[in-house]
Amino acid sequence: MGRVRDSETASILHADLDSFFASVEQRDDPRLRGRPVIVGGGVVLAASYEAKAYGVRSAMGGRQAQRLCPDALVVPPRFPAYVEASRAVFEVFDDTTPLVEGISIDEAFLDVGGLRRLVGDPETIGATLRRRVRDEVGLPISVGIARTKYLAKVASAVSKPDGLLLVPPDGEREFLHPLPVERLWGVGAVTAAKLHADGIRTIGELARREELELTAAVGQAAGRHLWALANLRDPRPVEVGRRRRSIGSQAAIGRAGHRKRREDLDALLAGLVDRVARRLRGGERIGRTFTLRLRFDDFTRVTRSTTIPRSTASTATWLETGRGLLDTAWPLVEERGCTLLGITISGLVDASGEEQLELPLFAAETAAGSLDVALDRVRDRFGSSAVKRAVLVGRHAGLEMPTLPDPGPTPRLR
Repeated sequence: MGRVRDSETASILHADLDSFFASVEQRDDPRLRGRPVIVGGGVVLAASYEAKAYGVRSAMGGRQAQRLCPDALVVPPRFPAYVEASRAVFEVFDDTTPLVEGISIDEAFLDVGGLRRLVGDPETIGATLRRRVRDEVGLPISVGIARTKYLAKVASAVSKPDGLLLVPPDGEREFLHPLPVERLWGVGAVTAAKLHADGIRTIGELARREELELTAAVGQAAGRHLWALANLRDPRPVEVGRRRRSIGSQAAIGRAGHRKRREDLDALLAGLVDRVARRLRGGERIGRTFTLRLRFDDFTRVTRSTTIPRSTASTATWLETGRGLLDTAWPLVEERGCTLLGITISGLVDASGEEQLELPLFAAETAAGSLDVALDRVRDRFGSSAVKRAVLVGRHAGLEMPTLPDPGPTPRLR
């Protein structure tokens, strides 16, 4: 894994494709260009800027979105097309600089500090990158340029849609401090409400508080993190070849989720565990912590997590773990309904790393591992739906959102 030290000059780019899924649909179908487009039916996966102007947002229920924008054109997702578009865009990134840190399928950090003499200044490089993505891939992309990763990400968001914004080192406070606290990396609705209740609405107001005041309001870790960002302290380097620390998946159930029976949610959980455990094994990863995420009918959320004694990629182990967490949360589901179920497996390490191995003393565990491998091979050859659990027949297990390929294991020195 390569690491690049942060610079005192604005040389980090954050490149972020605009309304990615919707932009691909508008690129590929001329009838959609300039019109409000919603990708996804029951839940909005993406909305074009024409639809966003009416208040449509990702993760919004389809019925609510169509009430806000009755003229919207709703199209089904085409994940293979999005994966191919992402691959083409990342080829442009990699051709721009070898120092690329992919964040998701549609965004990345690029360090161009060493290219000034060869190519030009970062603003020129950013403009060239935007032009190439438009000409070679046919998609709009926004680019923020700053001294740190966080400021570059904020700059790209402020420049949207289809913009370029440079934050010079001597203008960082003037740019950042007037912005709302919601722009801080890690501030969601709950944290924002706590900060608002404490009289903090802008990043500048937060920066002027003492760190201890913030930790009292939002917790020690979050308070320290937010205070550092607000005061322009972000030493994180661009990391090349960084492997994921967690892998997850989720499925929206819809507003009728409060009528879901326990067996329906259990089947949905099984489908998600099958999907995530297969991705673990495909990347030669194992993990220790399982997190269950639930969104209720009133849009409140809870998480439940547990850490198992030793790391694994076993589908059976993770399904048993997830069912245990669902058991503990079931009274809340019965009381409030459920509109989204998600899982994450974290604490990931390479399967060939230093993890303590145990002898396969139990035949059942060995058989389960062999079954996982056999099923993976069938699905790899014939498609993910070639084999499925009996409880999933006739049930929708949620959409499998495309993700960036996980870099391979770090070679070990011998």
